[in-house]
Amino acid sequence: MTDASFYLASASPRRRELLAQIGLEPQVLRLSPLRAVDESVVAGEPPLVYVKRLARAKALAGVDELAALGLPAAPVLGADTTVALAARIFGKPQDAAEALAMLAELSGRVHQVLTAVALAAHGAVDLRVSVSQVRFRQIGESELRAYAASGEPLDKAGAYGIQGRAATFVEHLEGSYSGVMGLPLFETADLLAQCGIRVWPEVH
Repeated sequence: MTDASFYLASASPRRRELLAQIGLEPQVLRLSPLRAVDESVVAGEPPLVYVKRLARAKALAGVDELAALGLPAAPVLGADTTVALAARIFGKPQDAAEALAMLAELSGRVHQVLTAVALAAHGAVDLRVSVSQVRFRQIGESELRAYAASGEPLDKAGAYGIQGRAATFVEHLEGSYSGVMGLPLFETADLLAQCGIRVWPEVH
């Protein structure tokens, strides 16, 4: 049963699964093409600025979608995740060849995974950011090619999903596992609590 107290402006099954993990099942709000957020990187834009901008834009686009559909106003949660190697932003690969190139660069190195979560409610937007450090082991070429060809990397920032087979690449993680998956639960629960949406009901 969905919780109509807030909406999730994301079609990501991983984000829905993470919210369900903490007992929350929001109404999923799929943005129409008219209100879809352009995820292009602005030239010279730092990764932190980029994820914050997109998370905020997605939450606000969700508010506009609610209004266009004539649905009652309610808080809208938006999120964006990106992978950064130094100042370079690694988005979602277009194909297996681009996924392979991204993974080859991440192999044996430390990268950042940044996820911003924004909640649009009552005419304002509140935002939290999770930044994690991930170190990949040195990955053999045959493994890289097999993973890139598996199809798993294609809808994921940085061309990998930590909850999938790429978990075997992660030698060390400092930060939020759920944040690397796409929705940091600590920050998300804190953000929702500000609107009275709590994971734990009050016990009397």
